[in-house]
Amino acid sequence: MLHRYWLLLLLLGLTFHLQAQTTGQISGTVRDRATQEVLPGVTVVLEGTDFGTATDEQGRYKLAGVPTGSYNLRASFVGYEALLRSNVSVTSGNANIINLELSAGAKQLGEVTVTASRAIRVATAETPLSVQRLNTEEIKTYPGGNFDISKVVQSLPGVGGGGTGGTAGFRNDIIIRGGAPNENVYYLDGIEVPVINHFATQGSTGGPAGILNVSFIEDVTLSSSAFEARYDNALSSVLQFRQRDGNPERIQGNVRLSGTEVAGTLEGPLAKNTTFLVSLRRSYLQLLFKALDLPIRPNYWDSQFKVTTKLSEKTTLTALGLGALDHFELAAPRNSSPDKEYVLRSTPTYDQWNYTTGLALRHLLPNGYLNVALSRTQLENKLDLFESGKSKDEANRVLLTRSGETENKLRVDVNRTAGRWQYAYGASGQLIHYDNRFQRRLRSEIRDAQGAVVAPEVTVRFASDLNFVRFGAFAQATRTLLPSGRLTLSAGVRTDGNSFTNDGRNLLRTLSPRVSAAYALTDKLNLNASVGRYYKIPPSTILGFRDANGGLVNQDNRYIRSDHYVAGLELLPRPNTRFTLEGFYKKYSHYPVSVRDGISLANLGGDFAALGNEAVTSTGRGRTYGGEFFFQQKLTRKTFAVVSYTVFRSEFSGLDGRYKPSAWDSRHLVSGLLGRKLGRNWEVGLKYRFAAGSPYTPFDLEASRQNYLAIGTGVLDYSQLNTQRLGSFQQVDFRLDKKYNFRRLTLDFYVDVQNVLLAKSPATPSYSFQRTPDNSAFVSTDGQALRPDGANALPILIDNESALVTPTIGFIVEF
Repeated sequence: MLHRYWLLLLLLGLTFHLQAQTTGQISGTVRDRATQEVLPGVTVVLEGTDFGTATDEQGRYKLAGVPTGSYNLRASFVGYEALLRSNVSVTSGNANIINLELSAGAKQLGEVTVTASRAIRVATAETPLSVQRLNTEEIKTYPGGNFDISKVVQSLPGVGGGGTGGTAGFRNDIIIRGGAPNENVYYLDGIEVPVINHFATQGSTGGPAGILNVSFIEDVTLSSSAFEARYDNALSSVLQFRQRDGNPERIQGNVRLSGTEVAGTLEGPLAKNTTFLVSLRRSYLQLLFKALDLPIRPNYWDSQFKVTTKLSEKTTLTALGLGALDHFELAAPRNSSPDKEYVLRSTPTYDQWNYTTGLALRHLLPNGYLNVALSRTQLENKLDLFESGKSKDEANRVLLTRSGETENKLRVDVNRTAGRWQYAYGASGQLIHYDNRFQRRLRSEIRDAQGAVVAPEVTVRFASDLNFVRFGAFAQATRTLLPSGRLTLSAGVRTDGNSFTNDGRNLLRTLSPRVSAAYALTDKLNLNASVGRYYKIPPSTILGFRDANGGLVNQDNRYIRSDHYVAGLELLPRPNTRFTLEGFYKKYSHYPVSVRDGISLANLGGDFAALGNEAVTSTGRGRTYGGEFFFQQKLTRKTFAVVSYTVFRSEFSGLDGRYKPSAWDSRHLVSGLLGRKLGRNWEVGLKYRFAAGSPYTPFDLEASRQNYLAIGTGVLDYSQLNTQRLGSFQQVDFRLDKKYNFRRLTLDFYVDVQNVLLAKSPATPSYSFQRTPDNSAFVSTDGQALRPDGANALPILIDNESALVTPTIGFIVEF
């Protein structure tokens, strides 16, 4: 199959070598970020060219007849900080719709006039540090990203996951500065989207592939600390995905085909003041992984839409939605051992579907605007596992999960400005339904030679149905100080409650103040700091757990708390260059701790099942702390680069009160990206990621021997919790793009290769019993059938480290 792609690429290269000069178009609207009012008279130019214009009375701009290629787009206006959008791709196939928001800036910083160097700033007055932003072109061309936004985010500073921080290399878990994956919240055009990955672990998030279609995305903003009080339930980060609007002038779209998926996107006008975006995507990763002899078999569909209607000059209504259908299983590869095959067949089959739909209304007010967001999310989860090699009847069942979760949310906020003041306030309400039918065999019954029970069987079995309400409110105020506006302060407070937990109605328990400051030492150097308290309600998998008598044993759990202390410097030496240096400390309390095992859930990690289906107590503590360096060079002389280094510690305590390394404590994270525009619409990129070894817990060899036949896995020795470490993770990814532009049509051919140097990915070993070469039976020490307690088995530890390269060759047609 791959040789056909290469042949097609060669033929097109020969056929279109002498293509004529082609042009494209960039258009959009420029608004005031604080008030959302349109800004007429804004100067919008393409750097290094003669193309430029000013916005009209409706704040609209259009640059037509632009030669195809990559440019830096700059917007500037008196009284506002300049804004730079780097690496904007102009093609003949699709018009590029880019909406811009300008922030009002101080006219002077002491005696120094504000310069264009600040155009690259990502920080805002409310979030002056620990914030990064990626635009759509950076996401599309990221080496190893394969158009997956979650994979691209993993390369940002302080972010682990995808082979780092104790997660599998093929997963999209996002680990922010040593916090768990479920400590992040995601917003799509102001609508909260709890699930952004296929095959998400319920109660934790993460999964092998992202749901969001990059063709919809205008930019992605990650706030690792200092996020505003308007965002609830976030302990580590807030990720905001801003979607672009559909083309208001004509129907256009794209089709993407690769070795992993086929995707189609269509957009255009529906009526005079209404545009739409819609997409459908189908994966055939299972075919690629089978061809590569990998055991993973993910299979999914997803779809997405956005409809934007301008009801009046001051009111805009947006309807959006996304959904996914998932099936996951493991299959033994051709080059495998009998022992490994048996372990693979002890992995549950996995079926899941989910969707989010929402309406967002924005109405302009005098010196501000009103947001109203109404949304619904539903997730259904199904897992099955039977004793390997035995029939699929209930007597041999190891795991059953039938769980569902539905959230209906209403969110309202008002945002205003008054002189040097900016302020916002709002409230939210949420109706939640959760149901779960769960059964898991943890240990089998063990008898001695005389038939006496040495250890009883341990099976968790319950059914739960739960309805409750969540609610919250916030206020935030920001002001510039000093005559020059050199100092900016922002303070906020929010509180959250619920109708389920015992103290959920006590809003003083979750009162969470936060304050941030930004001081401009010079026009190019900023000193920033933030202190804040954040709360998160435990996942529904914890709240809905019932014991054998049907009691809701986790009803007295408290909100998880995290206090952030962050300070740093930001240097902007040139318009396209940015340096940041930050130190951070996060302190956790009321963290869930397993009653059964006595350990923090932060030390368990996550898998494809669910996190929290057990009795827990809110007595755990935690701390993560470290430093972070970041360098960014936006597109300059056809080159762009990013380098980051994060050093940190992540530790949590269990019932014994002793701090131990968390599952995410990889301690050192390094990432680097280098991209180059080669001319004739060729582009090449290299990405490097490194993470020091993550901790893991060894097996209890005796308990594993006794229970392996019943549960199909080894039993961990929690007396040695996270005392061992994997080897370091390293990966180099490569990407090559070539665009062909014709009249109203663009063909983009690309090659994306993950792990080009075939570096081994670290992984925890698997416990198994040795099997015969034909995989028909276990090998025993006495030549007899295995005893139920495994006393005559030959235990082995299977090394799961492997050097896997994942190539993708495909093309995109824009029309």
